[in-house]
Amino acid sequence: MASKKITYPPPPIITITRPLIAVDWGTTSLRAALILNGKVQEERSNDQGIMSVAPGDFPNVLSQICSQWLDFEDVLILIGGMAGSAQGWQLAPYCPCPVSIHYLANHLHWINPHKIGIVPGLSIEHEHAPDVIRGEEVQVLGALSMLGKNSARLVLPGTHSKWVEVREGVFEDFSTYMTGEFFSVLKDHSILSKTLGGSSQVEFNAEAFDKGLDLRLKSKPDRKHTKLEATGKSHARAPKTIRKPNLLHDIFGIRTLALFERHNPEYLLDVLSGLVIGYELQTQSFKKNEEIIVVGTSALQTYYSHALERLGACPITLGSEATWRGFQVIAQTIDHGIA
Repeated sequence: MASKKITYPPPPIITITRPLIAVDWGTTSLRAALILNGKVQEERSNDQGIMSVAPGDFPNVLSQICSQWLDFEDVLILIGGMAGSAQGWQLAPYCPCPVSIHYLANHLHWINPHKIGIVPGLSIEHEHAPDVIRGEEVQVLGALSMLGKNSARLVLPGTHSKWVEVREGVFEDFSTYMTGEFFSVLKDHSILSKTLGGSSQVEFNAEAFDKGLDLRLKSKPDRKHTKLEATGKSHARAPKTIRKPNLLHDIFGIRTLALFERHNPEYLLDVLSGLVIGYELQTQSFKKNEEIIVVGTSALQTYYSHALERLGACPITLGSEATWRGFQVIAQTIDHGIA
């Protein structure tokens, strides 16, 4: 299915008087960027996520990845992601939704006042349990700024996929789905690992993905009669209940498709992807051609865009550039004294 192309004008340059070091500090990885005059000058990354940093060693790790960048006069360092969690550098309490960019900028957790600040993340109360975001809020701000929007619906797929709604610049609602982590557990640590564990998804197989997606999006019709072709006789049969999608049952189908060698492991990986993403999407409804912003890696953009188009939505894709743009939005809010 061909993607719908939407053209937006180039985003305006964000004016920040101070040099900015933006740090995306995750659980297993660390990324940083030097931003001068609204442009990313250099990016660096390593595998020193918060889980590999010894207590008290966060300043040293930050100094190592930033090295000469710290020599800039009056440099501002903004840190997002898990560095602000209880397991990170210092705890940056969540901001309860609804919350605006101005509120976020006013509630940074300053490690060094007006020098090193941690973006706090967001929380929301749902009927079943509270939900939280750390890091994705920066990506959302960047995506909206890049597209010149202040209201949008976004999905940020990954280990824990986030669906976010922003209205008039305010984070109104969001929900988290453990789609990526669930996929990895099934692939590497369940019975499926015996046939799928050593495989890798090299190219997107739309047919295989749709096979998994349709397990959730479609159900079999009620059949009251069946024909026995061998005899040509028609026999009445008790009405069948329409098959309702069932995640636990459908997952085992991946196992039996491998067992009977109906498809190769690479094909079945895309079936599994379609299956788990389909169950994530079951909670969402879309208007025809509704724009949904997808922020993620190129591989995840492909999977989610295809699924969204199948459902009649119109995906708009962005990558890591949204993260650096989001830090600039926060920095500009601070710099202009709006916060």
